[in-house]
Amino acid sequence: MSARCAGLEAQLRAAPRRWLVTGAAGFIGSHLVEALLRLDQNVVGLDNFTTGHRRNLDEVQAAVSAAQWARMHFIEGDIRVPEHCHAACVGVTRVLHQAALGSVPRSLADPVATNAVNVDGFLNMLVAARDAKVERFVYAASSSTYGDHPALPKVEARIGRPLSPYAVTKVVNELYADVFARSYGLQTIGLRYFNVFGPRQDPIGAYAAVIPKWIAAMLAGEPVHINGDGSTSRDFCFVANAVQANLLAACVTDPGAVNQIYNVALGDRTTLKELQEHLCELLAPHLRQRGVSAPAMPVFGAFRSGDVLHSQADITKAATLLGYAPTHRVREGLEQAMGWYVARATAHE
Repeated sequence: MSARCAGLEAQLRAAPRRWLVTGAAGFIGSHLVEALLRLDQNVVGLDNFTTGHRRNLDEVQAAVSAAQWARMHFIEGDIRVPEHCHAACVGVTRVLHQAALGSVPRSLADPVATNAVNVDGFLNMLVAARDAKVERFVYAASSSTYGDHPALPKVEARIGRPLSPYAVTKVVNELYADVFARSYGLQTIGLRYFNVFGPRQDPIGAYAAVIPKWIAAMLAGEPVHINGDGSTSRDFCFVANAVQANLLAACVTDPGAVNQIYNVALGDRTTLKELQEHLCELLAPHLRQRGVSAPAMPVFGAFRSGDVLHSQADITKAATLLGYAPTHRVREGLEQAMGWYVARATAHE
């Protein structure tokens, strides 16, 4: 943990705020709720359970004290409904906007639904935050914004053309946030997440993220399916790093750090083949318990439409202006999350 983050946690405990986390029952959103409750903050959670799960909130409740959980107020609502957004923003000083319809393949299959949630819903939230005089609006942006720009590492000021409807929606989010900052004085900060992973990441379904999906396949004795030849690389970021970035962005006092976009990542690259090898090693004890000597060999297939070949973030800007300092590398994050992944995959067998 960075010195700035440690000081921030002490400051928050001393003077609790009222926060809104949209997508509170989702993967990253539930981790933000947990972190805030552990810091004795007052939290409003908004979710419609389209992609989030009640079990994620149950896990949060089990992880915090009864007194901390009492600080949580949950609203089952939809960001596509303006009235729900306004109700959620009442009395809130900080918004952490995570609600979205993720997945590049899903956006290619249903661009209208993706736009309705990610653009219309985002605009509803901005308007509600403006009207409620929210002090700061921190939102989940995406590395997909870099599109076809070939340079590595990715630097915030240089983006290319979007490669999917999902990426288009995330570009529009950044444009709207910038306009609301300039037109209405709403302080906004966008966090471009790079392949966040960790506990509570859904292992089931057509749009499951690669890490939980592969772990579930390996435990079931099935081969993992790798798009391309395995050389595709990503900047995998453990969820604790994303939580840290949100807290820092929500509370940074430097005026020059506000109304900005930041990469949130590790600042490194891991190929899909390397990721598969990490998972094989970490899953070996669990497989031996099942009488399996080794996982099935991976199956290589076609490159996935809408994806980029390589992705790696430059995190200099976040480190300099926010004090962001990732606490978990890929292997460390996988080690910490493996017990959860295995338990969740086993529960669905």
